[in-house]
Amino acid sequence: MTNSSVTPLHKPSAPTPARKELGSFLRAHRERTSPEQVGLPSTGRRRTSGLRREEVATLAGVGVTWYTWIEQGRVSPSKQVLEALARTLQLNAASTRHLMGLAGLQADLPPESAHAEATRRLEPVLSALETTPAVLVDRRLDMTSWNPAYAALWGDPAAIEPRRRNLMWTLAASPQLKATLVDWDGFARTILAHFRAQTAVRMAEDRTREIYAALHEDAPDLADWWACHGVGEPASRATELALAGDVRVQLMTTALRPVEDPEALLLLHAPRRAADHAAVAAAVRAAARPFSQVG
Repeated sequence: MTNSSVTPLHKPSAPTPARKELGSFLRAHRERTSPEQVGLPSTGRRRTSGLRREEVATLAGVGVTWYTWIEQGRVSPSKQVLEALARTLQLNAASTRHLMGLAGLQADLPPESAHAEATRRLEPVLSALETTPAVLVDRRLDMTSWNPAYAALWGDPAAIEPRRRNLMWTLAASPQLKATLVDWDGFARTILAHFRAQTAVRMAEDRTREIYAALHEDAPDLADWWACHGVGEPASRATELALAGDVRVQLMTTALRPVEDPEALLLLHAPRRAADHAAVAAAVRAAARPFSQVG
């Protein structure tokens, strides 16, 4: 397919929030993709970072004007065009899914009520994990259920006002967690990538805007994070917490998706050694908090 073979079927219109977000996402990836990455020769100094719009359009086989309108949020691209752009910009699987989601080209999401069912079914699971901190978050990363081990080690979500009871907010704005979590930056950026993937397609929703408002208000030093367009899935990783009394707890963090609500996540922080299990048990006894749940 060549540029000349693609004729826009629709006239451009005023940008919508969803199309603007899609355009910003493409532009961010275009600007951090070098000519060498896509097999183009380097031409020395360039006025713009990354690829030019003309280069992306040529490689993807779409018209330059059409691609410009896409970045400006003035048109709704087809799945075929988005697939070509994803290949050109060498997007990974998570970023490609995100791109399609921004365009509304994804499977229907489960209703909000599905999360209540997931919470009900998982309550006995969380309660049984006596020395494994566990928290259930919904599609926006609001924390809706957790066990005493999580409250003892990561901070009790019940002590956070509902407007800010969000996993991303706790990582960005909780001084206690910043001081406790070894490699805070690496862990927080992993959650940030998932948070962006989950919320970018919901920017028009009141609760999503409320979360971002709280993040901008309480973590202004991380303003560039909230404008970031990187997305991803939270992979299993080693996590370490530094507790009082020079106690270090090593955990293996794993994210699982409940069948009842695949947009939600169950985060499990499993102790790696016998000493870590003992440290978690001691922290739970000291906190003496009952099982908590938000309906």
